[in-house]
Amino acid sequence: MAKKKIEEGQTIFLPMPLEDIMGDRFGRYSKYIIQERALPDARDGLKPVQRRILYAMYNDGNVFERAHRKSAKTVGLVIGNYHPHGDSSVYDAMVRMSQDWKVRVPLIDMHGNNGSIDDDPAAAMRYTEARLSKVSSTMMTDIEKETVEFSPNFDDTIEEPTVLPSRFPTLLVNGATGIASGYATNIPPSNLGEVVEATIYRLQNPNCTLEEVMEIIPGPDFPTGGIVQGSKGIEDAFRSGKGRIVVRGKAIIEEAKTMNQIIITEIPYEVIKMNLVKKMDDIRISKDIDGIMDVRDESDRNGLRIVIDLKKDIDPNLVLNYFYKNTDLQVYYNYNVVAIVEKRPMQLGLLQCLDAFINYRQEVVLRRSHFEYNKMEVRCHILEGLMKAVSVMDEVIEIIRGSKDKADSKLRLSEAFGFSDAQAEAIVNLRLYRLSSTDIVALREEFAQLVNEMEITKTIIENKNVLRSTIVKELREVKKEYGDDRRTEIQDEVEEIVIDKLSMITNERVMITVSRDGYIKRVSLRSYTASEGQVTGIKEGDQLIGSLEADTLDTMLLFTSKGNYGFLPVYQMEEAKWKDVGSHLNNIMKIDADDKIINAIVVKNFETYAWVVTISASGNIKKTPMNQWVVQRNNKVMPAMKLKAKDEMIKAFIAYGNQEIVCMSQNGFCTRYDVDVVPSTNTKSQGVKSMNFGKEDRLATACVLPDENHSLFVLTEKGAMKRLRTPDITQTSRTVKGEMICKKVKSNPSLIENAVAVVPYDECIFLDPDKQVLQAKDIPLMAKDATFSNPLVLKNGWYYVKGIEECKIVDGPMGDMLLMDQSAEVEEKVHDDFEMIDLFED
Repeated sequence: MAKKKIEEGQTIFLPMPLEDIMGDRFGRYSKYIIQERALPDARDGLKPVQRRILYAMYNDGNVFERAHRKSAKTVGLVIGNYHPHGDSSVYDAMVRMSQDWKVRVPLIDMHGNNGSIDDDPAAAMRYTEARLSKVSSTMMTDIEKETVEFSPNFDDTIEEPTVLPSRFPTLLVNGATGIASGYATNIPPSNLGEVVEATIYRLQNPNCTLEEVMEIIPGPDFPTGGIVQGSKGIEDAFRSGKGRIVVRGKAIIEEAKTMNQIIITEIPYEVIKMNLVKKMDDIRISKDIDGIMDVRDESDRNGLRIVIDLKKDIDPNLVLNYFYKNTDLQVYYNYNVVAIVEKRPMQLGLLQCLDAFINYRQEVVLRRSHFEYNKMEVRCHILEGLMKAVSVMDEVIEIIRGSKDKADSKLRLSEAFGFSDAQAEAIVNLRLYRLSSTDIVALREEFAQLVNEMEITKTIIENKNVLRSTIVKELREVKKEYGDDRRTEIQDEVEEIVIDKLSMITNERVMITVSRDGYIKRVSLRSYTASEGQVTGIKEGDQLIGSLEADTLDTMLLFTSKGNYGFLPVYQMEEAKWKDVGSHLNNIMKIDADDKIINAIVVKNFETYAWVVTISASGNIKKTPMNQWVVQRNNKVMPAMKLKAKDEMIKAFIAYGNQEIVCMSQNGFCTRYDVDVVPSTNTKSQGVKSMNFGKEDRLATACVLPDENHSLFVLTEKGAMKRLRTPDITQTSRTVKGEMICKKVKSNPSLIENAVAVVPYDECIFLDPDKQVLQAKDIPLMAKDATFSNPLVLKNGWYYVKGIEECKIVDGPMGDMLLMDQSAEVEEKVHDDFEMIDLFED
């Protein structure tokens, strides 16, 4: 087949898989981002944009000995000559190198607004002025002596250095942060003096261990000071380049007659002070901690100062710990030391960072020494020619005078006396005043001095010990000139923050209310008293579970129809007025919209000789010790009872030792047995059968009979009611059908809805929405074979207010209440065993 001829200028399309195209292009982009944008070089510790800014300023003469120049001029030079990117990125990098709260040793001295620790932006580059800081001179020293490689810039018009001949490990001193493709780096600043001493020690002891170097550099030294905790994390970071430490602010506590104060003088590195103060003030406003009177920022040119005023009766250490735990006053810093080594990104430990700088610095000093030696050698050669020329000056002058031009003079001098071209050039350019005896002596002295310096330079090149001594000398000069004291305190152990939040809350008596749909509120007694007996606010269509006077340090257990419970400290309830509906429980913990509250219990102390008895509509019953209902996190409802499909929990109540439980079916059958008959299990178990049922019957309710002095109040779904004497209720075993407690009227059938034990004459029964009140004495005592009575005519929409039950603190043998620690399989086996017992008892 003949090949198709391709004409000149014709566009050729080559089909390629999209994966290959994207992989190739992204690979190039990643390589560029890694090497030329985001990661610092391990040798001079600079990213390309930083290096180009410093070199552009140095090359333009914008150094610390001269006046400041407009920042816009420097940005223009950098963009036009070296870094073809956006001006904002260049200016941002320039500003960061001038911020003494971001870098340990600022490399740029800037006049004007260069931002603040409050994250205020710097003024526009047309307003600020900048120059190299004094310490930057040590990074440029000897750059003209061929100490570093130069490469063409982006348009091949000029050359730029690929690295700067820094005299100290800038990577460790100022740190770095950056994100590249597949790589990121996060290197904290360190103390310059410590880094210099560690470099010298490593240079003189190449086989030293990390532990030895850590005696010199105990950890990072942030420009904002603070406290670093966790020597283990520091050691991990120094060993592998990855580690985690805790950084917290410094604070002092001052006590006065009327109040206490927390004064914060240092905050963690890269924390925005304004946001920290705002978060603290939000805690004050929301009253997450009681007793904070004021939070204010008193920082000025003399230093950082955040003041928190506290009430005298509040423990300031508890408040400070709360701030450490819930604000950026304490943060975690994650080491990720990644830098470019030999054009490749590498994870570096402390020793590797020091070695990279030492190897590079040795190379720089050697290149400088070679340059200086060659330059001195050339000068000595010229001096030799000049001194030889002086000895035959008359002949030299005669030859020059008889020559046609400069080139002829050089040629004839070389032929006559054997001068080299360089020597002849120096001779013909020699001024007549240099022929005096004084200048001849100066030439000889200069020659002798150069010979001596050449010998010294030669020893640097040939003797590694002299080379190391030279580097050490220069390092010590840098430390002497620019070193300062450590700012960050290092602590070996991470202090565990334990907050007893209850001790921060002012205990007071309040009224609490709970509704069926999950609306709750906390009302001050002043607001409750001012209501003058009015009914509390409730959403239309909702039902009030009850209201109770309680302490803010009490805890309320909220039991739901889906077999869950909520653990709600009273102080977490939103404060409202008595007439308000309140806030929904979902604001505090996650709960399904169709999950309804059935009962509420207020607990003052969970270490009490009591159980919570829970029952389900299918007839299961169980009891769980009170101390097993405590949870550490209450952001969602927790299981209270395991339910089968289409089952629901219908009641939860408190039972104490030596009490009896009464269970009642909807059709009016009743059983009575000791609470000890019900097994004690955990919150996630489903319990055992409470009683046997006939066809089309189910459990309606259950309650406790404290003693013989209580009567049993029974209520039907239609609002009929009666009271039974306790002796009239027959004691039975648990798994029986029981006996009837009412006469069934076929013409007016009704189902049992609730039953509760009451004390004669003084117990009040509340019925809504008519807000009718009955005392126990107003409800007739009847025999078991009697039907129900209707002492009140109830309208549509009535419901029985169950009330909030309060758990008593009862001392007892806690060993009897230990939870049976069983796996799910064991629990099911226990349940099955009880079912077998039920069958035998039937």
